[in-house]
Amino acid sequence: MSTHTLPEVVADPAITSALAADLTSAGFTVDGVDGLWGADAAAALHRGNRVPALRALAARESSPLGTLATLFVLGLPVARTAADAAFPSVGVDELVRAGIVRVEETDGPDVDTVDDAGQVRPAVDLRPYAFVDDAGAGSWWIVSDLGELALGAALDEEHVLGIGGATTTLSGLQVPVPVRRVLDLGTGCGIQAMHARRFADQVVATDISRRALDIARFNAELNGLDGIEFRLGSLFEPVAGERFDRIVSNPPFVITPRTEGVPSYEYRDGGMVGDALVETVLRGLADHLEPGGTAQLLGNWEHHWGVDGLDRVRGWFADTDLDVWVVERERQDPNRYAETWIRDGGTKPGTPTFDRLVGAWLDDFQERRVIGVGFGYVVVRKPRSGGPAGLRRFERVPETLGSNPAGLGATVARVLDAAEWLAAHDDVALASAHLRVAGDVTEERFYWPGNDDPTVMTLVQGGGFGRRVDADTALAAFVGACDGELSVAAIVGALAQITGVDEQALAADLLPAARDLVLDGLLTPA
Repeated sequence: MSTHTLPEVVADPAITSALAADLTSAGFTVDGVDGLWGADAAAALHRGNRVPALRALAARESSPLGTLATLFVLGLPVARTAADAAFPSVGVDELVRAGIVRVEETDGPDVDTVDDAGQVRPAVDLRPYAFVDDAGAGSWWIVSDLGELALGAALDEEHVLGIGGATTTLSGLQVPVPVRRVLDLGTGCGIQAMHARRFADQVVATDISRRALDIARFNAELNGLDGIEFRLGSLFEPVAGERFDRIVSNPPFVITPRTEGVPSYEYRDGGMVGDALVETVLRGLADHLEPGGTAQLLGNWEHHWGVDGLDRVRGWFADTDLDVWVVERERQDPNRYAETWIRDGGTKPGTPTFDRLVGAWLDDFQERRVIGVGFGYVVVRKPRSGGPAGLRRFERVPETLGSNPAGLGATVARVLDAAEWLAAHDDVALASAHLRVAGDVTEERFYWPGNDDPTVMTLVQGGGFGRRVDADTALAAFVGACDGELSVAAIVGALAQITGVDEQALAADLLPAARDLVLDGLLTPA
């Protein structure tokens, strides 16, 4: 475990404004930084190897952009003179006061200010971030705590995580529909609250970590975002009695043994046994959503001996009227899960500490009869009116489907709308409806050599989760006829007449299939 001292991060508007001006002037953007060392070096950095980037920088003339990239992206010290040139507006001393950098004499202890003979070291990670959502392209600078590469040691238990795969997954899942109020439960560095603010009048961001809230507040100030209120507290305690139009959360869902000597990282460990924290969050959604409100979350859930993980999640919603859609993207066995999260904390394989921690994880799983851990998405909606839930969908989607989470929020919104439409249309109403094939749907056909009739037909969705639906001749013909002109009943009747099949029997086959295709987005109500 790291023993370095975490600096207090102070969000002074004068400092953040001047820092933003310096970052802008230097061209400290994703494209600008990647241009310093090229795509191969950037890929090596993602693998924890900064040597190619350093070699590329050494071959270039020094510049403020190179200084910023060395300091904040590579996590290496720079000369005081270079730092002064890179921060002409804010000044190094003000960044020290804000907890962004620290300075030290070349041959002496750390001090608050030094002369030109000293060095400036990063106190936090600060890097550019670019994205595209339904509101358009955007870019920010995001502060978080220094990672393992910069520290050269395991992470501190109070570590505030920056942008990772879970970040982009959840931001992509957020429904891009304007609303009044959003709750970001467990905001961390504040990135989800910032994304939510693009589609909300007001965002409330909570966290149990005061340090996380300080960094999140700094990020909002640095990027000129208002309308975000930061509150300290655990789970729903800071918003007791309040309701929201949307709740987003990347909760500390990592399953960690409650064994002495096992570090508990605030950014990922909720302090409860097993997946109890995820269960607590999901069970609490109903009390904090407005009618028609939605929630998008990430989570882990345990598969127990004889009990499927998705069945356990289904049970958490059994007594609610919420619409629920749970997608399990991945399942790891206990060994892989333990290795993943021990390594995530900065403990390297092959060390005595790593082996001891693996043993603690496996003992915990064995004692509680855990045979695997699922990871995935949870989408929830509170119906606008009373009555039973219209959507209860618990499915496994391989990683190859929907592998790019960016933009899935539009898919989530469409599925929720489709579920609401289907709930209002019984089979009689569905038969009278007019459907249209979505524009991204194609059909694949495979033939045995010399045969005129296809042996396999598959409907393929180009966007969303990239669904692939096996179809027989009747379903393929039905979908092909859905152009919005004829009703479902008229198409079924025509197909029955052409094929000589009983119309009622054909309708009994095609109507449930049509429902699934509408829910998946391959067919849309005209």
